[in-house]
Amino acid sequence: QVQLVESGGGLVQAGGSLRLSCAASGRTFSRYAMGWFRQAPGKEREFAAAISWSGGNTYYSDSVKGRFTISRDNAKNTAYLQMNSLKPEDTAVYYCAAQLTGSTERFALLPESAYDYWGQGTQVTVSS
Repeated sequence: QVQLVESGGGLVQAGGSLRLSCAASGRTFSRYAMGWFRQAPGKEREFAAAISWSGGNTYYSDSVKGRFTISRDNAKNTAYLQMNSLKPEDTAVYYCAAQLTGSTERFALLPESAYDYWGQGTQVTVSS
């Protein structure tokens, strides 16, 4: 199995930046795509960004595109979400998720059930 642990969340003022990290441990010999999701207060969890195993394909929701950047360093078994120009509406618990992909770069952005492992989440609060 694979364990995912997010870090880097916290309190930041609007317009500021944060970088979230998602460290994978356990049986990381398998290839996996990585996604970031977020759940704002009173709302359903939503897709934010995803990246293929090689890093060659990235995807973003319209709400974060142009402000957030997803990346990964497979040598460190870590994925990142660089969040710039943060807005109060970005306030949410952010979760990383891994999807085992075998030998292919293909993966499903959604549904959430397509992901095999989830982290515990990290709180991001953006003050106005």
